[in-house]
Amino acid sequence: MLRASLNAAARLYAGGMLLSLTNTPRDYAWGSDSLLADLEGRTPTGAPEAEVWFGDHPGDPADVADGGTLDQVTGGTLPYLLKLLAAGRPLSIQVHPTIEQARDGWARESALASDDPRRNYRDDNHKPELLVALSERFESLSGLRPVSDTLSLLETLDDSDGVRELRARLSAEGDALRDVIAWVLGGEARTEVEEIIAAIVAASTRADAGEWGTTLRAIAGVARTYPGDPGVVVALLMNHVVLKRGEGVFLRAGLLHAYLSGLGVEIMAASDNVLRGGLTPKRIDVPELLSILDTTPGEVPVLRGEGEGPITSYPVPVPDFALERVVLDGAPIGLEISGPTMVLATAGEVAVASNTGNEVALQVGTVAFADSAEGSLTVSGVGEVFIAGPGR
Repeated sequence: MLRASLNAAARLYAGGMLLSLTNTPRDYAWGSDSLLADLEGRTPTGAPEAEVWFGDHPGDPADVADGGTLDQVTGGTLPYLLKLLAAGRPLSIQVHPTIEQARDGWARESALASDDPRRNYRDDNHKPELLVALSERFESLSGLRPVSDTLSLLETLDDSDGVRELRARLSAEGDALRDVIAWVLGGEARTEVEEIIAAIVAASTRADAGEWGTTLRAIAGVARTYPGDPGVVVALLMNHVVLKRGEGVFLRAGLLHAYLSGLGVEIMAASDNVLRGGLTPKRIDVPELLSILDTTPGEVPVLRGEGEGPITSYPVPVPDFALERVVLDGAPIGLEISGPTMVLATAGEVAVASNTGNEVALQVGTVAFADSAEGSLTVSGVGEVFIAGPGR
C-alpha cells in the first residue's frame, strides 16, 4: 500500500504537486532543549533537539504527510538541504571541502565501509552553507581572525609559558595560523593548551578586557563546555560573530566555523561532508583537516539581506541554493519558481497555494514542497516564511 502511494506521488512529482513535509528533530548533544519547541509552540521533550532536516539527503530524508519520505518522491535529486538549527551549546569546529576535494576524498575512501570511523567523506559533494538567525541573538565563530588582532587579544591574557609560546608561533614567518592549528591539535601542546585556556577563563572575568571582553567571555563559555579541549585554543583564533534576527552568514568551502548558540534557518548544498577541528569527542584527522583548510584570515561579512518590502534575499556565490525571507501581513504574495522549492513557516499562520489549484496550510516548523511544474506559488496569511530553491 505504501509502495503504491509513493509511486502515485512520484507520478505527481513529474507533473507538479504540493507536498507537506515534516521531520523528527535530531538529538545531537549540542541541541537546545527549548528553542525548537518554543518556535513550534509545543512542550519541550526534555531531550536536546538540534536540527530538523527538510530535504532528500539519505542521512535523514523529510517525511511526506501522506506517507513515505521525500527521497522516494524525488529520487534524491535535490541540490540543497534546508534545516532548522537550534544550538544550546557550541557545535564542533569544522570545515567543509570544495567539490573537487570532496570528489577526491570520496574516491580515496571508496574501500572503507560507510560506518568506518576512519571515513572523512560521506559523499562526493561540497557543502557551502548559509545560516539566517531566527533568535534575537545568534552567536558563532566564523573564519580566522587576522593575526595582528589575535596578538592584540593575547595582550589581555596573563603571561604564561603557553601564552608566550602561542604569541611566538603566531609571530613566526610563513603560514603561522596553519602551523599553530597543527601544533594545537597535533597533541604536542597539552601543557601549553591548559595554560592558555586557564588564561582565557581568568581574563574573561576581568572588567579591563576592553574591546575583547565579549569575545573572551564567549571563548570562556566554550572552555567550560569542553574543558581541556585543544579546540578552545583554535576558537581563540577565530572571529566571534553575533547575528541579530534576520541577519545571516555565508560559510564557503575551507572556512573554519562553529555555531555557539541560537536558532536559525540553515541551507546548504546536499552534503554531509565535515572535517572537524576541535570541540568534539569525535575523531579529528589533523592532516586531512589541514589539507582542505583555507587559513586566509579576515572578517566574514554579516548578510543583512537585500530587497525592499516584504521579501528579503540573501545572495550567495554558489548555484546550489537560494534563500529568501518573506514577511506576510495578510496580503497574498505571488512567487515564480524555477525548480524544486520549499516554503518553511517560521511564524504566524500561513498557507501556500499553486496555480494548479493545490493548497497547503502550514504550521510553524513545517514545509510545503513544490516542483517547478506548479509554475508559481501564492503565500498568504500573517507571519513569516523562508523560500528555498536552487540558485539562480
